[in-house]
Amino acid sequence: MTDAAFARFNAKSTADAVLAGEDLRGLEALVTGANAGIGLATAEALAGAGARVWLAGRRPEALAAAAERIRQRHPDALLECLTLDLASLASIRAGVEAFSAPRCDLFIANAGLVTSRYEATVEGLESTVGVCHFGHSALLRLLMPKLLAAPGARIIWVSSESHRTPAKLDFARFPLKPSQFKGLVAYGQAKLANVLMAKALQRRYGGAGIMACALHPGALVTTEIGRDAPVLRWLVRLAQPFTKSPAQGAATTAVAAVHRPASDLGGAYLSHCRPVACSKEAGSPEVADQLWALTDQWLTEHGLEPWPERP
Repeated sequence: MTDAAFARFNAKSTADAVLAGEDLRGLEALVTGANAGIGLATAEALAGAGARVWLAGRRPEALAAAAERIRQRHPDALLECLTLDLASLASIRAGVEAFSAPRCDLFIANAGLVTSRYEATVEGLESTVGVCHFGHSALLRLLMPKLLAAPGARIIWVSSESHRTPAKLDFARFPLKPSQFKGLVAYGQAKLANVLMAKALQRRYGGAGIMACALHPGALVTTEIGRDAPVLRWLVRLAQPFTKSPAQGAATTAVAAVHRPASDLGGAYLSHCRPVACSKEAGSPEVADQLWALTDQWLTEHGLEPWPERP
């Protein structure tokens, strides 16, 4: 892998610029958190390049509005709205049942949140880690047969530079309990878990043709991620003139979706449209295996089918 292979794009590139000239017709792409911000910009760019895009999110009315916005720019866009709450395993199962495509070519784990107070998922997990890590892992585990059915499927985790803090993933405090809760610590844990899961998935399913990677979209990009954290929401608004637009924030996801050969990106961590070094903890196979085992145990205890064997 060389810098020259990624020299065409940078921090100012947009997802549309990355996908210019790409023909994604026939591909099935699922984007979580697709109703606003980076997720919407990602979905719009993929649909504009011809993919059928499944817009996944909690609120049907927000998804319908997002689909209408995309169609205003791309009248022939192939779009499906998938109501799915990553804080509820029942909702995740229902969403997977509604995903009627024969395969999934692109799985983009984009949805995220950060809160200023402790909240819990339906199953009782701290919500930041519960949604960003366990919810996406459950969705991915249920959809893995359809990813394995696609030639060269790609799994893209939208992480963050926040994965560097905390420096270590303390499994005794993962997820945080109410008495331990600090919003930014929970967010850092969740984003660290995203990078680790990309690497764990690559080791387990790379031989089956799947590529998994993680990325940083940009700092304080205008999204709804801080909807439950007033201070972060204020910081995003304050920083908006100096940070990436959602379309620029989606550019690195677009690179991960189309860069060839995909093997360049297997297990990689990207920022500003190119691979960069992740934290030492995020690069540890031992930590990734421990997270995989913990996640596998939790999902199994809650009735999910086993991870499928690779072909």
